[in-house]
Amino acid sequence: MISGEKLTVKLNNNDNVATALKDIEIGETTQGLDSINKIPKGHKIALKKISKGEKIIKYDQLIGIASKEISAGEHVHVNNTDFQSTDHDYEFSTSIKLPNMIEPKNRPTFKGYKRPNGKVGTRNYIGILTSVNCSATAAKNIAEVFTKEKLSKYKNVDGVVSFTHGTGCGMADSGDGFDALQRVLLGYIQHPNLAGILLIGLGCEANQIKFLLDAFNLHENPFFKTMTLQDMGGLRKTIKAGIECIEDMLPEVNLIERTDQSVEHLSVALQCGGSDAWSGITSNPSLGHAADLIVKNGGTAILAETPEIYGAEHMLTRRAITPEVGKKLVERILWWEDYVERNRGSLNNNPSPGNKAGGLTTILEKSLGAAAKGGTTPLNDVLLYAQQAEKKGFLFMDSPGYDPASVTGQIASGCNVVTFTTGRGSCFGCKPSPSIKIATNTDMFDKMEEDMDVNAGKVITENKTIEDVGQEIFDLIVRVASGEKSKSEIQGLGDLEFVPWQIGATM
Repeated sequence: MISGEKLTVKLNNNDNVATALKDIEIGETTQGLDSINKIPKGHKIALKKISKGEKIIKYDQLIGIASKEISAGEHVHVNNTDFQSTDHDYEFSTSIKLPNMIEPKNRPTFKGYKRPNGKVGTRNYIGILTSVNCSATAAKNIAEVFTKEKLSKYKNVDGVVSFTHGTGCGMADSGDGFDALQRVLLGYIQHPNLAGILLIGLGCEANQIKFLLDAFNLHENPFFKTMTLQDMGGLRKTIKAGIECIEDMLPEVNLIERTDQSVEHLSVALQCGGSDAWSGITSNPSLGHAADLIVKNGGTAILAETPEIYGAEHMLTRRAITPEVGKKLVERILWWEDYVERNRGSLNNNPSPGNKAGGLTTILEKSLGAAAKGGTTPLNDVLLYAQQAEKKGFLFMDSPGYDPASVTGQIASGCNVVTFTTGRGSCFGCKPSPSIKIATNTDMFDKMEEDMDVNAGKVITENKTIEDVGQEIFDLIVRVASGEKSKSEIQGLGDLEFVPWQIGATM
């Protein structure tokens, strides 16, 4: 439960700002002072005079620097706040809180699809992957043949999905961009939610299918087939052969049934998009509690979006299970600072306009709230984008803050469920993994109930505790993993959100 006055909530005794619980009119009194501006709901009010150059503190952390003198009772936002790059003296492994692990015999179970390699799926899809954009039309046309009506006799098959993208050629055949794309394709080929895979290329692209097979020692089998348009003799012949390939897989995939599996086989993506000021107060801490429950039961929770933990990374390095893990995270932060600089950008370009309208002023403020999704357990590893997760527990995966690209990487790393907090109302799905949407505030939940699965706004409006909502999220994760459809699945989302991160020059 978040305690506060009728109009505002102060999150830490050391804060010099408070957050408006509702629109505050000029002259209204809160925290013992009168507002001298109209303060929109979710925005910040200064609790004392803040001199120019002085730190603005929220969550007992720096979120910005006053660009001019700010009076007590004044609206604190982009007009009087400057971004300051992080300059932390990092501590490593100084705040490790080992979780109280649940005995394997006492762990909850879900109904999952056990795969021959020991992994467990929460869905049973057949996927059509493309090595290059040039084969996207073929993949899309093959998938469109397998309508709900055509699949109605295959009750255990969730669908046939094409995963198409805009790269694969016009790129260097080595380096960060090439490696990232290959990791994405490998992750989807081996994903437990995909029982069968057809990989289609053009034939002359930089991202050769043969390179992928050789690099990862992959071999075709009845559930993994490859072809190229050039070898098949063109688009029409490729589509015909692809349809026949999927038709051969369907009866076998349909024989696979759900069985009881421990929640230790769940790998949950922790994601946020369309954030607002409530994200760090209601939904993200609640999801963090759910992540702790996943970890305590032997499962995996993967946080991502490196630009959106910028300014809060020092809190994660303290939780690193070893100094080496913490230093891996700092390396990714330094990579991003260089990446943004050479592309003449700024990490404070994030928050987005929608984030700012929702009360988030700088990336530092956004990051402090976003990092709360990671809960409290040790940081066990830091992954490159789309790198396969080999360790369990709480992990971090390097990625952009752009949601489709970030989630694509998390799924490639092995996430078989996605949890997604939102304050502004992001509508998102991501086959083959079901996406659970968690609203930060009750107003938006009520307005967009068809898209939202959980209302974390109850922490404010119904005095629910973070633990109450976190348990609700955990319970829903287990049910969705067992086959209950999330709101995004009911809406039919997820076919167009496969977006591998494009790093480097397009040539």
